Amino acid sequence: QVQLVESGGGSVQPGGSLRLSCAASGNTYSVNCMGWFRQGPGKEREGVAAIYTANGGGSAYYGDSVKGRFTISLDNAKNTVYLQMNSLKPEDTAMYYCAAASPRLSILDPDEYNYWGQGTQVTVSS
Repeated sequence: QVQLVESGGGSVQPGGSLRLSCAASGNTYSVNCMGWFRQGPGKEREGVAAIYTANGGGSAYYGDSVKGRFTISLDNAKNTVYLQMNSLKPEDTAMYYCAAASPRLSILDPDEYNYWGQGTQVTVSS
């Protein structure tokens, strides 16, 4: 089992920034990828960003709607993954979830992930 705890959500004005954190514990060696997903009101859960965690960390992948604005990073020593979110827009408002898995097909497909955190709310509003 892998336990994930998110933090860092909150409310921010459009154009602002937030940094989310996700601390992993348990059998972290059993997964090789950690990702961030979000689900807005009335929307399906979508992949935001994901990063391979093996060998000190590897390639990162982003959803089209956040490319150039969000950055995922990994601190292997702390078993923590971060999501730096800049130039936030109202449409970024959602519950953000951290997840972990060893995906076989699509690294940004939430169906590939079997460990999930409880989520942290991000609200972008003026």
